[in-house]
Amino acid sequence: MSSDFYLRYYVGHKGKFGHEFLEFEFRPDGKLRYANNSNYKNDVMIRKEKFGLQVKATLENISKLRPDGEDFRWYLKLKCANCREASDKWQYISLMESVPLKGGRSSASMVQKCKLCSRENSIDILRDTIKPYNTEDSERFKTVVHFECRGLEPVDFQPQGGFIAEGAESGTRFSEINLLEKDWTEYDEKIQKSVGVYEVTHQFVKI
Repeated sequence: MSSDFYLRYYVGHKGKFGHEFLEFEFRPDGKLRYANNSNYKNDVMIRKEKFGLQVKATLENISKLRPDGEDFRWYLKLKCANCREASDKWQYISLMESVPLKGGRSSASMVQKCKLCSRENSIDILRDTIKPYNTEDSERFKTVVHFECRGLEPVDFQPQGGFIAEGAESGTRFSEINLLEKDWTEYDEKIQKSVGVYEVTHQFVKI
C-alpha cells in the first residue's frame, strides 16, 4: 500500500462571471499548489507559488551571514507568469513594505501591474523563512529566504549592501557588508586573520 499523501480541496461555481473557483492541492512531494480563478471585472486565473532563493559562497573565518533588519532590500528581476514579460530593471522588496492586495484581505511586499498584459501581480517575503548562511554551508547552495508569488516569478537576484556577519572564531560583528562585487574581505583584529565572503552566486528553486 502506497504511503504517499495527496489532498485536493476545491470550491467553485458557474454563474454570470463564468467558472469561478478556489483550489488547494497538497502533493505527495510536499508541495502546495494554489489556484484562484475569477472572471469578475475580467480577472484572470492567479496561481500562488513559492520560490526559494538559494545562495552559495566561500566563507573565510566568517559565519552567520544574513540580511540586517527589516529595511534590508532584496533586489530582484521579475517575470509575469501570465504573458512571460520579464523586467530588465532591478526592483527591490523589503519587510518594511506592505501593500494591500485586491479585496483587502491580505497584503504583499510588492503589488504591480504588468506593463504588457495589465494583470495585477504580487510578491511577498516570508519573514520566518529567512536563514543565515553559516560556516558549514560554505561552497554549498542553501535556501536563505522564500518568496510567495501571485502571478510573478523571480528570475534574477543582485546582492548589494546591508548584510551582517560574525567572525567564526571570535564572534566579532561585521556590518554594512556589500556583496555587489560578489566578494568581500576584512580583517579580524581579535584573531589577527583576514575574513571574507567570496564567489557569491545564487539560484531560484520552486518550493
